[in-house]
Amino acid sequence: MANFWRVCFACVIVLLQGCGNLDDITKDWSTDKLYQEAKDEMNNGGYEKAAGYYEKLETRAIGTPLGQQAQVEKAYAQYKAGSQAEAMVTLDRFMRLHPASPLIDYALYLRGLVNFNGDLGFLSGFTGQQLDDRDQKASKEAYATFKQLTTRFPESKYTPDALARMAYILNTLAAYELHVARYYASRGAHLAAANRAQAAIAEYPNTVVMEDALTVLIQAYDALGSTDLRDDAKRVMAKNFPKNKLVSGAQKP
Repeated sequence: MANFWRVCFACVIVLLQGCGNLDDITKDWSTDKLYQEAKDEMNNGGYEKAAGYYEKLETRAIGTPLGQQAQVEKAYAQYKAGSQAEAMVTLDRFMRLHPASPLIDYALYLRGLVNFNGDLGFLSGFTGQQLDDRDQKASKEAYATFKQLTTRFPESKYTPDALARMAYILNTLAAYELHVARYYASRGAHLAAANRAQAAIAEYPNTVVMEDALTVLIQAYDALGSTDLRDDAKRVMAKNFPKNKLVSGAQKP
């Protein structure tokens, strides 16, 4: 029995030593090699491993531009690995510790991207995956972060994409309000429908749903017998969408 426990103990020691060797695989790497290995893992889809490399690099290059770069790249690796909460913590920490860093615009862009759930892309609304089915709070936070980026860094290389995403977010938030308005209208809750359609028009002007929102508003006011409000809405429709059937005489509301 004693021999049995000695063998078991020896096996445990070997296993622990093996784990230690795995943990120390980067101990003799230069910071340049560590950075390159992290980039290679990112390019090959090894996002979790890349995040680990970037974390080691952040520690070894602390106080240097490379250390800052590693911290932001770690957030991107975490985001790509599906760890949005971890990426957000990393980015918030970075911006708190390095408010004057030249990478702040990139950090803001990534922060907006995390909330935007970045893989959607600008045209995802036309491919079956609708942002207005997602958490509206996250969408609004993404918009606010992108707006901060475009206001503070109008010349940033990330600003054009941020502006495109902002426009997309506004359109889909408006579409969500229109969706709710139509739902209320289908249930005969015309006052609620009018309120949500009005919210879409007031909060998200110049978006792609304006004509449809005005249509719901006109029909809701007509169903409520609010002829003055209906006619006001029709005048807005006539000014902005003169070919709409509700104001062209082809169809009554």
